[in-house]
Amino acid sequence: MKKILFVINTLGCGGAENALISLLNVLDDREYEISLYVLMNQGELIDRIPENVKILNTSYSNISVQSKAGVKVLKKYILRTMFGHGSLIKNLGYLLKNIIAMKKKGAIKPDKLLWRIMSDGGVRYTEQYDLAVAYLEGGSTYYVADQVKAAKKVAFIHTDYRQAGYTRKLDKGCYECYDRLFAVSDESRNAFLSVYPEYEKKIEVFHNIVDQKLIRKKALEKGGFEDDYAGIRILTVGRLTKEKAIEVSVDAMHLLKEKGYRARWYVIGEGDQRTFLENRIRKYGLEKDFILLGAKDNPCPYYAQTDIYVHASRYEGKSIAIQEAKTLGSPMLVSDCQGNREQITDGVNGKMCDFDAESICQGVAWLMDNEEERKRLGKTASKELIDNEEAIKKFLELL
Repeated sequence: MKKILFVINTLGCGGAENALISLLNVLDDREYEISLYVLMNQGELIDRIPENVKILNTSYSNISVQSKAGVKVLKKYILRTMFGHGSLIKNLGYLLKNIIAMKKKGAIKPDKLLWRIMSDGGVRYTEQYDLAVAYLEGGSTYYVADQVKAAKKVAFIHTDYRQAGYTRKLDKGCYECYDRLFAVSDESRNAFLSVYPEYEKKIEVFHNIVDQKLIRKKALEKGGFEDDYAGIRILTVGRLTKEKAIEVSVDAMHLLKEKGYRARWYVIGEGDQRTFLENRIRKYGLEKDFILLGAKDNPCPYYAQTDIYVHASRYEGKSIAIQEAKTLGSPMLVSDCQGNREQITDGVNGKMCDFDAESICQGVAWLMDNEEERKRLGKTASKELIDNEEAIKKFLELL
């Protein structure tokens, strides 16, 4: 039986984390002995990991990494891990060099700096694996490269590598040891190659595993909107972080209201930008019009019940939320950025707009004004089938 190890940074409610769970569900436990190590020892999706997967973490917190309580737990873990195996002392030069480089570019990104510290301070295992998989950039990729013994190694790229803030200095040549690199979209592959052109023959596209039958089944479960609002509902699913830029959607809702449109906008997700967003919502008097619902274990009933789904982000790898919304026939408006362009064809299975409040406002207004077109776009999107077989075949070929 082949031994496979997966490593991921956290198991919080995010697209990559859900995509990993879908991949784990399709691997045959009669052929593969599967293990999972969560580098940061935390995340609420742990209960959704298939029973046949061996969790290597000996202690674990299932508190959301995006909640206030979860952030406190995470900070304590980071402080402890910094001193594991002398990680902080060993990497002082690395930290200084990269802080200087980031400062020159105008933005210091603590999370990117910490991944190397967390990787080097993580738990070490002596097990030899047939395949080790780093399922996210940063910490898990560094950990698999440096700390895991495996006959073959694979790393996944889920984001726009340039926009996310990764650099060759941060990576310290970690990708050299990988046998294969998988990008979740053509554009994320191209973005990675703009940083690492020498890996053109090593990287290929591996589309996220999406179980459409399960999505449709989960949409029929109890849940969804609990208020008695009778107007147009707008939905966004995404973490409340700078990358997702939910504040631009708040501004768009303000413009919609100024133009006389009546709607209610809901956001499913949690993150460190909540207070900032709540202040912005109050500034515009949108407390009843723009609702932060927090994280939801099952967002599928919301997709099915919404009138318009909006996914306006600065950049994407390949959004699982868009794939779920399409499966459930949500009429959709997305920002014209990497990742989104591969999933939405403007006027065919959704609408596309520029990434600014006025453009988002105009796109939503058009969908509200054109009910028949809105329904046609959602119906077309729901008929698209996602073929997982090719991706699974690529993955298993490595064994």
